Amino acid sequence: MRQKNETVRHLKNDKLDVVKPDFRGNKTINGQFVNGSELYTPKLSKVLRWKTTRNPQREEKKADNYIPPIVYGTDFIDSTEDMVVWLGHATFLIRVNGLTMITDPVFYDLPMIKRRIGLPCAPEQLTGIDLVLFSHGHRDHLDERSIKTLYRQNPDLKALLPLRAGDLLRSAEPHMPYQEAGWYQKFDLTPEGIEIYFLPASHWHRRGMFDMNKVLWGSFLIKTATMQLYFAGDTGYNGHFEEIEALFGPMDVCLMPVGAYRPSFLMQKSHLNPHEAVRAYNVLRGGTFIPMHYGTFDLSDEPAGEPVRLLKQIATSGIMQGLRIPAIGEPVLLRELL
Repeated sequence: MRQKNETVRHLKNDKLDVVKPDFRGNKTINGQFVNGSELYTPKLSKVLRWKTTRNPQREEKKADNYIPPIVYGTDFIDSTEDMVVWLGHATFLIRVNGLTMITDPVFYDLPMIKRRIGLPCAPEQLTGIDLVLFSHGHRDHLDERSIKTLYRQNPDLKALLPLRAGDLLRSAEPHMPYQEAGWYQKFDLTPEGIEIYFLPASHWHRRGMFDMNKVLWGSFLIKTATMQLYFAGDTGYNGHFEEIEALFGPMDVCLMPVGAYRPSFLMQKSHLNPHEAVRAYNVLRGGTFIPMHYGTFDLSDEPAGEPVRLLKQIATSGIMQGLRIPAIGEPVLLRELL
C-alpha cells in the first residue's frame, strides 16, 4: 500500500532496449531503488546485534585456515582462448569470442579488511581488457584504486554499470567511457555476436552517510549464439531467478556467490548461502557452477572453508551437477564446458 507523501518512479536508460515485456523500469520509492517492488534497508539494530552477539561458530572459524589455492602466472592474459578465470572474491576475467571482460575488479585490501589471498599476477599485468562490468557499488565490488590501475593499463577500457553508478565511476576515473542500464536492459557497447544484459539481483546499496539505495544493483548475462554465461553479482534468494530463466532459458555457466551468509538474520536478504546458490542454479537450469564471493575477504561469521565443504557435500548428494571449483588464476576453458 502506498504511504502518504511517498513518491514512486520507474527508471531505465531510455536509449537501451528493455527485453522483458511490460517492464516499466526499476521502481524507486522516494529516490531509493527497491528489490522488485519492496524497499529493503538493512537495519542498524541488526548490525549492532551481530557485533554484540557471540558467533556460535567462533572456535570453528578460528581453527579454519582455509585459503583458496592459487595458480601464479600470466598465461591466461596472453592466451586467445575463450575462458573464465577467477581472480578472487567476485572478480573474474572472462573472454568470449575474443572480447575480454573483468567483473567487479577488486585487486587490493579493502578499508580495514585485508585480502586473505592475492592475485595470480600483479594488477598492472592485467592488460588487453575491453570491458569492465560492475554489479553494484559496494566497496568490495567497486574499488577506486583497482579502477585506476585497470584504466591506466587499458586506456580503451569501457564500463558497464547499473543505473546511477556513473558518478561513482567518475570519482575514481573521470575519463573512462561507460554506459548505465536498468534491469532487463541490453547494453549496446558490445561487438556483433555478443550480447550483454543487466538483470535483477536482491541486494542494496550504500557507500556513504546519505546514499542508501541511490545506486542500482544487479547481475549480468553474457550471451552468444552458442552460450549463455550468468554472473549473479551479490544477491539474496528471490523470485528473480525464475524470471530470468523464463525469459532466457538455461544458463550454460553460472558464476554464483556462496559466501558472507552468516549470521542469517543479517545476511539472508542480500547474500546466498551454498544451498540457496545451488537452488538458484537449478532454477536457472545451469550447466557449470563456478562459486565466488568466498575465501578472499573475511566479511562474515562462517568459517572460511565452509562454503567449499558444503558445495562438495551437495554435489556428492546428487542435488547438483556441474560443480567446478577452480583455483584463483586457473583458466576454465569454455570449449570444455559446452
